[in-house]
Amino acid sequence: MGSSDAKTTATGSAAGSTTANANTQLEKCASSLGTIAIVEDTNAPWYGVLTGQMHLGSTTPVLKLLVQQSNCFVVVDRGRAMNNMMQERALEQTGELRRGSKFGKGQMVSADYSMSPSITFSNTNAGGMGGGLGGWGGVLGVLAASASFKEASTMLTLVDNRSGVQLAAAEGSARNMDFGAIGGLFGGALGGVGGGYANTAEGKVIVAAFTDSYNNLVRAVRNYKAQEVKGGLGTGGQLGVQGASDAQGGKPKRPKQP
Repeated sequence: MGSSDAKTTATGSAAGSTTANANTQLEKCASSLGTIAIVEDTNAPWYGVLTGQMHLGSTTPVLKLLVQQSNCFVVVDRGRAMNNMMQERALEQTGELRRGSKFGKGQMVSADYSMSPSITFSNTNAGGMGGGLGGWGGVLGVLAASASFKEASTMLTLVDNRSGVQLAAAEGSARNMDFGAIGGLFGGALGGVGGGYANTAEGKVIVAAFTDSYNNLVRAVRNYKAQEVKGGLGTGGQLGVQGASDAQGGKPKRPKQP
């Protein structure tokens, strides 16, 4: 079972809708809202700091565990495992797989939503979350001098894949003292989430911040109400620009009067 000191706020396991030893503070849903893919921007500055200077892995495994345990979404893989899935389909097309392998077309499940994570780091001497979350130049400078920090702020955005509309966004944060205060609650859980997150103070803070972000996101979508635009989304909007033509009528569009 490993050392209880190596656990994070993402604990236990999930298989289908069944979970074991999940974080009791994780928000949950009575029924799933749809399928979801987790998409990291590997070209973002935060990702370079995370995997380069801090030697931590992808955040995707942590988030997949949280999402499946919450039962709010069904996770579909669009990461590296996708290459393996397509490889099997390519082998089927060449006739190399046994008959009855059932890798024909039309079996993959679409992702209704995409969830994207991001991280902002704070330095060890910050007087609070706001004081340590400034521009990237200062943050990168701090991390270059020391790969240690006490605070992290994370953001999760949820996008509808069919329309491209952002449905929800949620911020979360954690300090090293946050994990120390609640870590004892999960000492009896199953193994850690890997990628170095369960073995370093920095990793534990990041996981705690993502747990906070995800809980905030779940609270938001459980009470979801769609935004509405008069006339429909993507039909020109309500903020007119002088001289702009109306695509339907060909006439200049008058700006709205206050």
